[in-house]
Amino acid sequence: MAVRVTTRSESLFERAQELMPGGVSSPVRAFRSVGGTPRFIARGERAWLEDADGHRLIDLVLSWGPLILGHAHPRVVGAIRDAAGRGTTYGAPTELELLLAERIIQTFPSVEMVRFVSSGTEAAMSALRLARAATGRAAVIKFDGCYHGHADALLAAAGSGVATLGLPDSPGVTAATVADTLIAPYNDLAAVERLFAVRKDGIAAVLVEPVAGNMGVVPPSPGFLAGLRAITAQRGALLIFDEVMTGWRVHPQGAQLLYGVLPDLTCLGKVIGGGLPAAAYGGRRDLMEQVAPAGPVYQAGTLSGNPLAMAAGLATLDVLDDPGVWQRAERWAATAAAALTAAGARAGVPLTVQRVGTMLTPFFCGVPVRDYAGAKATDRVAYNRFFHAMLEHGVYLPPSAFEAAFTSAAHGEEEMAVFEQALTHAFGS
Repeated sequence: MAVRVTTRSESLFERAQELMPGGVSSPVRAFRSVGGTPRFIARGERAWLEDADGHRLIDLVLSWGPLILGHAHPRVVGAIRDAAGRGTTYGAPTELELLLAERIIQTFPSVEMVRFVSSGTEAAMSALRLARAATGRAAVIKFDGCYHGHADALLAAAGSGVATLGLPDSPGVTAATVADTLIAPYNDLAAVERLFAVRKDGIAAVLVEPVAGNMGVVPPSPGFLAGLRAITAQRGALLIFDEVMTGWRVHPQGAQLLYGVLPDLTCLGKVIGGGLPAAAYGGRRDLMEQVAPAGPVYQAGTLSGNPLAMAAGLATLDVLDDPGVWQRAERWAATAAAALTAAGARAGVPLTVQRVGTMLTPFFCGVPVRDYAGAKATDRVAYNRFFHAMLEHGVYLPPSAFEAAFTSAAHGEEEMAVFEQALTHAFGS
């Protein structure tokens, strides 16, 4: 196979670096972790991307999770077109918000009321503010390598793009801002117990990705989530699940139903916007009624509940309700994970593939990854080589060893054939 020419992407990236920091609107897109020139995308269709140089690529990033139906699904595009024809934003309530709120409440058994925002960062930041107000406490426990957006108080031992760039936190985040952010290793209940012992009754909440996705896919150990539920209940703290990534991705009703553990508050995003900017936080009615204007906890947003995003989200969830749709995405992920494992074994390469639902990560190591320390100990140089080999043969993976790959209902037999052929080249087998 001839080396793919990327002249157009290279030219665009050169221009972009004069106009935007690092040439991108979000750090991990810049390929700093894996090296090389980021591909500028011209269009997406079903399971495929087309870059600015005209190359077709199987997309296993899917806008970092939202596109569970693939690109430009006709029912989603139609819903957006119809909504846009009525106006793009009003700054006033719409029935679409009610319909999507009802759908979320029907889907997640822990959610009795919901508030829409525009990003996962806003959802986590707002849920944390509510938890502190509801408990009258200041501290929050988060987990090493879990990323909950770029709010100052949560940029401590974060994963995702922060991990990719090798930054333990961020300049501009003051020590005072993160003084009440306590860090525990993921999957370590004893560490959580120790933090509660030290801070006594000062901890407002435990905030967790129920399946970690921002250090690569790391599932909870048996009993971990149930243990967090028991500890927080005993200590009078709230349990917050950040399901921005996992909602509809690890199970049609999220990680909380998959693992049978109900949090007090849930953060949602990605899939609920159908590819447009939308997120939400919700939970018990007595907590959510403390949010303004029903209560004193202030939170607002000019574009919250945007009618285009609400329409796209509703259409996406409607299609997901069709028999077998979610299962197609999950089956493709399972087949891809098996193909990865087999390719690594044939090549004698230490490889551990971790998958939950429609999310997966190939870790270049010989043992399961249980926490951020384990993720950092994997062979990232090997991942970078793998990434470029797959890209050269038509498969677009996350440009970071610390990110999850995603599958969609649009991925099928043709895409699997290309994927398996790319694996043959990548592993030299």
